[in-house]
Amino acid sequence: MRVLIQRSGEASVTIDEKIAGEISKGMVVLLGIGHDDTEEDANWLIQKICGLRIFNDADGKMNLSYSEVNGEFLVISQFTLHASTKKGNRPSYINAARPEVAIPLYTYFVERLKITSEAKVATGEFGANMKVALVNDGPVSIWIDSKSRE
Repeated sequence: MRVLIQRSGEASVTIDEKIAGEISKGMVVLLGIGHDDTEEDANWLIQKICGLRIFNDADGKMNLSYSEVNGEFLVISQFTLHASTKKGNRPSYINAARPEVAIPLYTYFVERLKITSEAKVATGEFGANMKVALVNDGPVSIWIDSKSRE
């Protein structure tokens, strides 16, 4: 599993011109699920995300976690995080999980994040054409891959 986390002042996702999910201060979690990902990958990522200290303290240093700032989460499925541009100019998505694998893992990730974080977790809709709007605070964007554990 791969995530791109963006620290946000506010964010929303719109589907068919209707807001499907929105948060105030927190993290936008763009989630890419690979064909060989498991619940173990999801659990590891959730622990990592919940422990990240990426919010500023009183001295302006990134030293606080989401819970210390009453942060929220917006999780968006994004298979393009598994794009390969090794050959040619048209990305290949062969490493992205098919819906029959990805949907249950996406659902598992969202539910486990809600339980673990005890915070608001808003979402888009898996497979939908979504418009994501956010104020990237900082900007801060962090890439995490469960397979490389970095």
